[in-house]
Amino acid sequence: MNNTALAGASAPAAGRRRKAAAPAPTGPDRIPKPSQGWYRDKVTGDKYRRVTTILSQGSTKGDVLAMWAANLVAEVAFDNLPTLIRASLRTETRTKMYDWLRRAPLRKKDERADIGSAVHSIIEAHVLGEPMPADLVDAPEMAPYLHNFLRFVEEWQVTFEASEMVVGNRTAGYAGTLDYLLRSPLIAARFEIPADTVLMGDTKTGGELDVKGVYPEAALQMSAYRKAEVAWLRDGSTVPMPATHSTGVVLHLRPEGYRLIPVVCDDQVFAAFRIVQQAADWMSGLSKTVVGDALNLPTLTEEKAA
Repeated sequence: MNNTALAGASAPAAGRRRKAAAPAPTGPDRIPKPSQGWYRDKVTGDKYRRVTTILSQGSTKGDVLAMWAANLVAEVAFDNLPTLIRASLRTETRTKMYDWLRRAPLRKKDERADIGSAVHSIIEAHVLGEPMPADLVDAPEMAPYLHNFLRFVEEWQVTFEASEMVVGNRTAGYAGTLDYLLRSPLIAARFEIPADTVLMGDTKTGGELDVKGVYPEAALQMSAYRKAEVAWLRDGSTVPMPATHSTGVVLHLRPEGYRLIPVVCDDQVFAAFRIVQQAADWMSGLSKTVVGDALNLPTLTEEKAA
């Protein structure tokens, strides 16, 4: 297409000019980017629902988060009980502390999100053989994460095939960014599969090492990535999604150490993901239209007209 052509534009007398078409995306600009729960393919214009959005809207993860939030608020309240009692004696301080207390889960989520993003940036740089971001490497709180990640790579003899790769299933209408694809002869031996088998990998940084930090939603997420049809390479080109084993691994990475958790992401789990996707479609769409306004009894005039 000639991007500067104005074929078919209105005559000058009409005082209108057609806008030149935006240039076609090239290189990395061809890779879909997430925005407001969707990935948009700039080349085709197609939109794909974000996998993490599907899981948050269609699975029971919301119930787990609600319980976590309630427990966290109770914990923060008891840890700050004298301060809360003093604040309760005056209206202005009571309101201020009320807002501070109810926002405790949001503060914790933001803190975890910051750590998770930083950890993923460090891992991505390592996988690509690029310099790690200086601000992260020099941050004291990040040092144990980096140390334990490098331990994992060395101890399990890990090599990486891809990192932070956008993948999508055009038929099912979803897309997401997988953490990495890896090979490990030691993991393969534990799974009793060939040593060069490619595995789906994910990193979680929440919870504690002695407390559950990997949830069933990880299996749904990894199964969706595993059943993607297309993958976008870093130069913006696309390839068919590489085949991976039906069990992946989640690296539960914490400052005090790490755990490697096997997670089934086979066809049966993918079928469950598709059900969750339907539930998410219901929650974000049809469910908002099925309950109408309350009915009022007809007035006397309306009864006569009937």
